[in-house]
Amino acid sequence: MRCFAKRAAGIILVGLAAETLGMLPASAAAPTASPPAADLKSEGPTQPAQLKDGQYTDKNGDPTYHVTEGGKKVDWYTMSGYVRYNANCIVCHGPDGMGSTYAPSLVDALKGMDYAHFAGIVVGGRKDVSASQELVMPAFGDNKNVMCYLPDIYTYLRARSDGALGRNRPPEHEPKPAAFEKAEDACMK
Repeated sequence: MRCFAKRAAGIILVGLAAETLGMLPASAAAPTASPPAADLKSEGPTQPAQLKDGQYTDKNGDPTYHVTEGGKKVDWYTMSGYVRYNANCIVCHGPDGMGSTYAPSLVDALKGMDYAHFAGIVVGGRKDVSASQELVMPAFGDNKNVMCYLPDIYTYLRARSDGALGRNRPPEHEPKPAAFEKAEDACMK
């Protein structure tokens, strides 16, 4: 029962963080006009379907990247994800999400993982035990330095996974949206 309560609390926290950061699925958000489809064109196989407050989402409402100029320019959320990944995840998952001797490659893992599954693992943690090893992903559901930026981290890793973004720091990014700063302030309180 304790495990269920902890996981449920984590899921609720993800929902609150998602609402705070404007990351509710498109069906739950108020309808807004997106720019013309040509303005949403991105490098990589995943194409944004909507842009709201500087955050790009795919046709399923999951956060996604907007990479342009031959991979030289990214949206603000992808850049923020790069910074947050390197502050919180690199220790275990290695440079640029490529994995390490004791944590898997997130670049490979995200090839078949949607945002909800990713968020569930980050919030509740994961334990994989085999005869040869025990892999443990700690739960980050109560860590605001991760939870307030979870869509950003996912967006960055998704761009890496799709091959739209290389291993180095993106050289340029779109301006920081005012909505991002407001949501960040609210989340970090």
